[in-house]
Amino acid sequence: MRYAHPVTMTTDDQGRVLARFLDVPEALTDGANHHEALTEAADALVVALGGYVAADKEIPHPSAARGRTLVPLPALAAAKLALYQALRQQGVNKSELARRLGVSATIARRLVSLDHDSCIDRVQEALAVLDRRLIVEDAA
Repeated sequence: MRYAHPVTMTTDDQGRVLARFLDVPEALTDGANHHEALTEAADALVVALGGYVAADKEIPHPSAARGRTLVPLPALAAAKLALYQALRQQGVNKSELARRLGVSATIARRLVSLDHDSCIDRVQEALAVLDRRLIVEDAA
């Protein structure tokens, strides 16, 4: 899955630029201008999707851009979401992931938490024990 969601940008009555994600309605923010709103939108998207993980909810798939700007997730957040989705799809809980990796349950929980700054190599290792791999591609 590609972790880039289309954002809708509008300007309110006070001239602030609003950023909304139709696929992730919890991710709503604004900025003084287009650039600031787009920067804030990426942060809002990570926070909202982190809430999905914390609530053990399915991560929404990004819809087609249809002329809208795509907001990519930071690489670590995308890797953690890929791990979270692989765990859900395979019915593997974090305790079993910890066992497979030979680490504590706390470390396994942190590997899927978007609030924790994990080493991306560790997340890739966790993906590998689930027969998944991370591919990074330039979307220029």
